[in-house]
Amino acid sequence: MKLIRSFRGIRPLAKLAAKVASHPYDVLSREEAYELAKDNAYSFLHINKPEVDMPVEVDVYDPSVYAKGRENLDRFIREGTLKQDDVATLYVYKQVMGDHQQIGLVAVASVDAYDQDLIKKHEFTRPVKEDDRVNHMDALDAQVGPVFLTYKAQAAIDSLIEKVIGGDPEYDFEADDATRHVFWVIRDEDLVSSIEGEVNALECLYVADGHHRSAAASRVKKMRQDTNSNHTGEESYNYFLTVLFPHNQMQILDYNRLVASLNGHTVNEFLGALAEDFDIELVEGQAKPSKAREFGFYAGQQWYRLTANSNLLDKIDDSDPVASLDVSILQDFVFAPLLNIVDQRTDKNVDFVGGIRGLAELERRTAGDEWQAAFALYPTSIESLMDIADAGEVMPPKSTWFEPKLKSGLVIHSLNT
Repeated sequence: MKLIRSFRGIRPLAKLAAKVASHPYDVLSREEAYELAKDNAYSFLHINKPEVDMPVEVDVYDPSVYAKGRENLDRFIREGTLKQDDVATLYVYKQVMGDHQQIGLVAVASVDAYDQDLIKKHEFTRPVKEDDRVNHMDALDAQVGPVFLTYKAQAAIDSLIEKVIGGDPEYDFEADDATRHVFWVIRDEDLVSSIEGEVNALECLYVADGHHRSAAASRVKKMRQDTNSNHTGEESYNYFLTVLFPHNQMQILDYNRLVASLNGHTVNEFLGALAEDFDIELVEGQAKPSKAREFGFYAGQQWYRLTANSNLLDKIDDSDPVASLDVSILQDFVFAPLLNIVDQRTDKNVDFVGGIRGLAELERRTAGDEWQAAFALYPTSIESLMDIADAGEVMPPKSTWFEPKLKSGLVIHSLNT
């Protein structure tokens, strides 16, 4: 079964790409999106987060919001801001963030491959968020936010991608978050065919980020198939928009935790309880973990380094790819027994802070009355993610924070092409 194929992307004019490209829909609040879009008529947020053009009293999941997104997409195409390529092809997308760069292949991936676990998942989805993407995708008749996939790096694919980036890019700009985005259109049919062949020879792909979008694409495909008496399996709705990166180029940052209460413990009492399983060190400055099984703890304007001791290490099942994760260790040996946090997905005593915001954000959030303490974690490895997906397991919530984020609006996949 083919994993990916080329497609006729709908893209912005080169001179407008930097103005069109936007943050992903799910990393901005409604208020943040409104501020970014209000003075930029070209911003893709008008399509990907169309509530920015609706009265504030209108719920973000109201059908009129999705209709506004379709209206804005049609207008962008009608006015020439976006234009569909004449022939099916593949694209290459490079991101540069500080000293890190990653180069991905833009393609559409097979929903059937996803449904048969040849495109492997590692997270559960939330029904409300999944329904939102189904409604958005169906109303727009397009996929406008790419799913972030990874694969085990292959020298043959790297070599083919190198041929592409040796040519002139279609887009090259720096975004407002100081990340650089470079985008190539592959116009060599033989090169497109060669890349497709190498990727389709892979055993599998992995969803890194975008579980709700990929699950929604599967549901939309079934909806379309059920109403199409002439369904062949080749229709555009059988595929979903993706960017594929080799695993050795991925950058995963820490995903840290805030807690509102130490469950009645004073800080000293809590540290005393931790001493059974952790070596505890008072730290001048910030206690950013430097390795797995090491945690930072912040409370009372003081950082502590927590390092798993031999007692705790004896309890950890290293053969279990989920239980041996740092996020699981924190849950199983700190949050559940000491803080009575059983399910981090639903417990109001915990909140999550992406590592891109730094440990200073943990200090800032605990300075008020809402949050009492914070935990800093070492980043989950991409190898752990793939091991868990291979085992058919799922990661605990908020285990990975990928950076840089993919821009939305650089290319769209029509479901009716």
